[in-house]
Amino acid sequence: MFEDITLDFIIQRYNYWMVIILMMIGLYIVVSRGNLVKKVIGLNLFQTAVFMLYISIGKVIGGTAPIYTDNPDEVYSNPLPHVLILTAIVVGVATMAVGMALIVRIRERYGTIEEDEIAEIEEKLDRQEAA
Repeated sequence: MFEDITLDFIIQRYNYWMVIILMMIGLYIVVSRGNLVKKVIGLNLFQTAVFMLYISIGKVIGGTAPIYTDNPDEVYSNPLPHVLILTAIVVGVATMAVGMALIVRIRERYGTIEEDEIAEIEEKLDRQEAA
């Protein structure tokens, strides 16, 4: 009995489980990887999970498009979350482009996109300037 309730609870909320899984994968990639491109990809995964969360919350079961009808009992879906997510997607793509452009410039300057190698190069440059 309890197992059926638990399984139903999980299945009925699969979209939220997918959000949690994507968020954790994105967070893991950002924290565990030293490669800057991988970090940007991890941030994009995390961002996609947030988009999925807001779109899931904005869905009204049985709701229709918010178009005026003569039926006063009509249930409408709120379009605001979807519009905000559309705007967030555009901003996210632009932010990713800026991040990738910065990574290209970092690669040109340091010859690598690994965080630890960049830190070593910076330390060497600081020691040379101090000497």
